[in-house]
Amino acid sequence: MRQFLKLSGFVSVLLMFIFCSQDSSIKESSFCKSLVPGKFILEANDGWWNWCMAPIYDEEGTLHVFMSSIPDSGSWTTASKIVHFTANSPEGPYQFVDTTFSSKTASYHNPQISKVGDTYVLVYLLRDNSNKSNPQQIGIATTKSLNAPWVESPHNPIIRAAGKMGEDNITHASNPTFLVDADGKFRIYYKSMTDKYKPKPFREISLAISENIEGPYENYKANPLISYADREIDIEDPYAFYYKGMYYMIVEDRMGVKNALEGNPIPKDEIKPGGNRPGLIYQSKDGINWGRPEVGYQTNTFYFGHELARSERPHILWKDGKPECLFLACHDKDPSAGFFLKINGWE
Repeated sequence: MRQFLKLSGFVSVLLMFIFCSQDSSIKESSFCKSLVPGKFILEANDGWWNWCMAPIYDEEGTLHVFMSSIPDSGSWTTASKIVHFTANSPEGPYQFVDTTFSSKTASYHNPQISKVGDTYVLVYLLRDNSNKSNPQQIGIATTKSLNAPWVESPHNPIIRAAGKMGEDNITHASNPTFLVDADGKFRIYYKSMTDKYKPKPFREISLAISENIEGPYENYKANPLISYADREIDIEDPYAFYYKGMYYMIVEDRMGVKNALEGNPIPKDEIKPGGNRPGLIYQSKDGINWGRPEVGYQTNTFYFGHELARSERPHILWKDGKPECLFLACHDKDPSAGFFLKINGWE
């Protein structure tokens, strides 16, 4: 018995040593390792600034980019519009096509574009200026041709800043990303906030699902799917996609989630919000359980040697069913909407 107890004690110490010596660092993903610097693109006209590039190729191979455009004299919360440019390649040059969505009574912001069969799908942040509480909500529109008018869903806003999420009230829904899941249903992952954490809400990632592209969409019962609100930090700007039987989500690490998961949290009074640090990428078999992330992309300083600035709103440009480029909004010393990175050999 004494020998058994000694052996048990030795095993316990050994296991504790192994556990304590495990590397808790957030690794650089194979996706991140595949990224090669491209260039900054899509400068704004005088008096305006551009943000959030959503790229897609049409059937003829022309590149289309939809993005937010905001007047210097206004605010994106009330005066953003979605504009449309085309080019023959990510490098440009880009030609203005039209203003896709603009309204004196609403702000259209943060578009993301996909294609399902012969239908293009645009999801976006929709903010009603006539609403005194002015919550951020989510809209969706479709078209059969990128040169034809878009049709907004009669169910808009399809995800509302109202109602319940579990026992909490939804106060905010924005930054949507759309995909078709393994069962052929339509999913919108989005940034959500509730009144659970008062007085300061934290950004979490939630999911809504529909049998129809235009909706109506129903919130997943176990929302939020990804949350670090209990640590008083958060992420945002999700870009989700389904590729080779796996779900992926690239996000902006807004408040040092990587540092916290590594056991070295940034002191709260030193956290610089926004995309001033590498982004994260999650992988999931079911798109519900996401687990621990890896580094998804690096900073503008890493790729271009510029002074550190906010790199946000990741979007992938797909070509022949494979990821070709990662687009990131960024405002540094260059007045462009942001930059793209080539995805070189990621499988």
